[in-house]
Amino acid sequence: MRTRHRLLACATAALLGGAGALMAPAAATAQAANLLTNPGFEAGTLAGWSCAGNSGSVVSSPVHGGSRALAGAASSSDTARCAQTVSVQPNTKYTLSAWVRGSYTYLGVQGGTSTWTASAADWKQLTVSFTTGASQQSAEVYLHGWYGQGTYYADDISLDGPGGGGDDTEAPSVPGNPRATGTSATSVSLAWDAASDNVGVSGYDVYRDGTLATSVTGTSATVGGLTPSTSYRFTVRAKDRAGNVSPHSATVTATTGKDGGSGDRFVQAAPYLYLGWGNPPSPTEVMQATGIKWYTMAFILAQNGCNPSWDSQRPLLGGQDEAAIKAIRAAGGDIVPSIGGWSGNKLGPNCSTTEALAGAYQKVIDAYRLKAIDIDIENTDEFENAAVQDRILGALKIVKQNNPGLRTIVTIPTLNTGPNSWGNRLIERAHALGADIDNFTIMPFNFGGAADMYGNTVKATEGLKTKLVSTFGWTDQQAYNHIGISGMNDSSDAGEITTPQIWTQIRDWANSHDLGRLAFWAVNRDRPAWQFTSITAGFTG
Repeated sequence: MRTRHRLLACATAALLGGAGALMAPAAATAQAANLLTNPGFEAGTLAGWSCAGNSGSVVSSPVHGGSRALAGAASSSDTARCAQTVSVQPNTKYTLSAWVRGSYTYLGVQGGTSTWTASAADWKQLTVSFTTGASQQSAEVYLHGWYGQGTYYADDISLDGPGGGGDDTEAPSVPGNPRATGTSATSVSLAWDAASDNVGVSGYDVYRDGTLATSVTGTSATVGGLTPSTSYRFTVRAKDRAGNVSPHSATVTATTGKDGGSGDRFVQAAPYLYLGWGNPPSPTEVMQATGIKWYTMAFILAQNGCNPSWDSQRPLLGGQDEAAIKAIRAAGGDIVPSIGGWSGNKLGPNCSTTEALAGAYQKVIDAYRLKAIDIDIENTDEFENAAVQDRILGALKIVKQNNPGLRTIVTIPTLNTGPNSWGNRLIERAHALGADIDNFTIMPFNFGGAADMYGNTVKATEGLKTKLVSTFGWTDQQAYNHIGISGMNDSSDAGEITTPQIWTQIRDWANSHDLGRLAFWAVNRDRPAWQFTSITAGFTG
C-alpha cells in the first residue's frame, strides 16, 4: 500500500451550441442565413435563449462543433425546454436543424411541426421545415428532452431563411480597428470597434487563417487551442438578424508566446508537503534551511459529495492548512494544491458533471487565490476511467478560461518507457478537448525490482516527450518545457532506492533539458537534513 495518494466524465451537459451561422457572401442578401442569436453558445452564455426552470447550461464537453454546446437537464418533473423567438417573414419557408445527443430529444417550432429521436448515443442531426402563416412575423423554436430521461445535449443549431424586416438586404459595416489585446502560448485575445447596421448588429464571426474560429455577440474574443511560438492571421465579420454579413475586416497578425501567459516559461520546484500525515515539518523552517520556495500541498479530496476539503475532512479555510499557506506566503513562497492522489474519496468520481467538477476546483482557486493547480490522476477510479479523464480535462479547460494566468498541471503514473495506454489516452484527449494543460508531470518510480532510477527516469521522460511531440506537434524543446518529474526520495513502494546523488543527477538532467517542473514525495520523509529538498531548490528549468 503506497503512502502517496494519487488522482469521470459522464459529461452531463452540453447545450445548444456549436459552429454557428452559415456564411453569406461579402455583400450578403437576406437569403439562407442563420437567424438565431448565439446559435453556437461560443460566448459561453445562454444569451438569446430561455430555458425553463434554469434547466439549461453551456458546457465545453461534449460538443459537435466549436467549443461550446447546450446541456438540458431533463428531470422527472421537467423536460428542460430551451427556446428562442426570432423575426420571420409571412408565407415563407424556413428550415430548422440541430445536432443532438441523448434520449428522447425533441426539436420543433411552437404551434407547428416538430421531430425527435428516441436515442442518440453520438451526435445526430434533427431537421424540420415549416412555412409561416400569411401574417406571421415571429416564430418560437425550441428543443427539449423528456421526463426522467436525463440530460440531452444540442449543438450547431440553425434556422435558415430570410429574416424579418421585409426586404432588408443591407449588410453591416466592416468592424473597424481590429487589434490583438493579448497573447499566451496557446491563445490570442482580440478586440475591434463595433459595426453599424440599419436594423442592428446581432453578432460577429472571428476567423483564424480563413477558418471560422468563434462567434460572439460583443466586440472582443479570445481564440484558444493554438500552438506556441506560431503566427496567426485573424479577421472579423459583422452580421445582422436578417442574415446580412459584412466583408472581412482588416487582417490582424499575432504570434503566440513561447510557453507562458506573457512569453515566460512556467517553472516550478515544488516538493510535496503533507499536513495530514505523521508529524509534518514546519514549512517555513524548511524554507529557511533549504531555499525552497514552492510546495505541492497534499491532498484535496471530496467531502459529502462534490465538495473539496483537505483529506476529505479539514475545511479549506480556518484550519491548519490555511495557516500553513499564509505562513509560506509570508516567507516569500507559495503553494500548488495536489487534488486527488492514489487513494481516498476523490472529486473526479463524486462530481457528476464537468461543470460541477470545475466548480469544485474553482472553490479551491478562490480560497487561496492560486497561481496553479495540480490534478494527481491515479488508480482505476480516475486514471483508468475514460469518463473521469474527460471530466477532469474538461473541468481544467473551464477553470483555465475563467482564471486568466492560472497554470494547470496533471500528474500521472508512467512506465519506464513513457506513458502507458491510459497515459497516452489522457494526452490525446487533452489535445482533442483543447484543455490547454501547462505541464504534464510523470511519477517515474514503482517500476519494480532494483531499477536504475536515473536511467529509467530519463527514459520515461524521453518517452513522454516523444508522445507530446507527436500529439501536439511541438518541437522537442517545447515538449520538454511542458514536462515535470515527480520522484520519490529514498525508497519507493517497490523498494527502489533514489539516493541524494541520484536525485542530483535527475535534477541536473532536468535543468539541462529545460523541463518545467520538479517535485518529490515528500518533505515529510526528508528528515533530518532536508537533502532532497535542498537539491530540488536548485532546479531552475
